[in-house]
Amino acid sequence: MAITLKIAAMTIDDYPYGCPDCGGAAFTLDGRGIIDAFPAWGNCPAGHSWEDPLITVGVLKDIDAARTGRARAEDDDTFEVTVGGAILAGILHPDVTLDDIKRATRDVYWRRIIKPAIRKQKNRAKRAITRPVKNAGRTAVAATKAAALEAAWTTQAGGYQPDPDYEPEPINPCPACEGRRYFEMDTRLHATTRVRCAVCHGTGEID
Repeated sequence: MAITLKIAAMTIDDYPYGCPDCGGAAFTLDGRGIIDAFPAWGNCPAGHSWEDPLITVGVLKDIDAARTGRARAEDDDTFEVTVGGAILAGILHPDVTLDDIKRATRDVYWRRIIKPAIRKQKNRAKRAITRPVKNAGRTAVAATKAAALEAAWTTQAGGYQPDPDYEPEPINPCPACEGRRYFEMDTRLHATTRVRCAVCHGTGEID
């Protein structure tokens, strides 16, 4: 009958026990045979193997019987046995428990599904709140620009108030007064020096 224990950490009389070649704290103890007095073999992840006469197949059975096991994810699977007056104590590599599966499922569900969904909802709400403010700002800027352009165009075009002295250009200007509608007289005999054109009768146009 074979038995294998995965050791995460172990001490003998409070002194650390590990691989004699590399000092690794994690290793396995393998015991084979039906005789409890047969020695167990240690094997570390680096490929080193050793035999310790203190640790036998019977000791492995005692450790396996004394292990506390794990009921919750935060528990350690510990052991403590006495062999020939020496106290062997340590922590076994944890076996997966139902609580581990529940915790893993809960953590994955929370971290990868629920939490991102909540984060997206919060970000969507923030965008919904800030979007009207930003749009209002853009609208105000656009209105300001439009007002400035209108004011500049109005100023360039002469403003909103019509020019009282403005007269449209004649379509067919009179050849006599050239569309001016009158003639200026250089005389001191009359108070009026502006004489209406007799050809177009003061219209500035000729049919």
